[in-house]
Amino acid sequence: MLTIRRATAADVSAILDLVRRVVPLMNASGNMQWSADYPNEAVFEADITRNHLWVAELAGQVAGVAALTMDQDEEYAQADWDVTEPALVTHRLAVDPVAQGKGVALALMEQAEKQAVAQGLQVLRVDTNSENVATQRLFPKLGYRFAGEITLGFRPGLRFFCYEKRLG
Repeated sequence: MLTIRRATAADVSAILDLVRRVVPLMNASGNMQWSADYPNEAVFEADITRNHLWVAELAGQVAGVAALTMDQDEEYAQADWDVTEPALVTHRLAVDPVAQGKGVALALMEQAEKQAVAQGLQVLRVDTNSENVATQRLFPKLGYRFAGEITLGFRPGLRFFCYEKRLG
């Protein structure tokens, strides 16, 4: 059974283990969005402190993670959307390789919608590396529209595709 819940400090080691399994597969497919140094323990601990990090559990094990925040990178102004409009933004979405294809990413993205509604927000946003084919297939299926391509200062040399979904 798949359950979604807020992450706690006790989840950090399992989240880091998941990331260590995901990064080599991402990199091998040409997706250099994440590396050995990002995202790291400090990033996830900050997400937890701010109450932004969610985990998906499958059979009692952490199978996926996502940070659901209102943080919009400065570079989001490059996309075809109104950055002055508050939005719930999904960051650091990852699914354990052994759990891929089991609805984990879908459940985390559905949680983003629930959080947006709970916070009175009408807009959901997400960005993904231009080489991440899986998310580029997933987001449109969930009703997200392609909103352009951006670069991010803290990930030089990479390109990111932006997606937006309006509720209501």
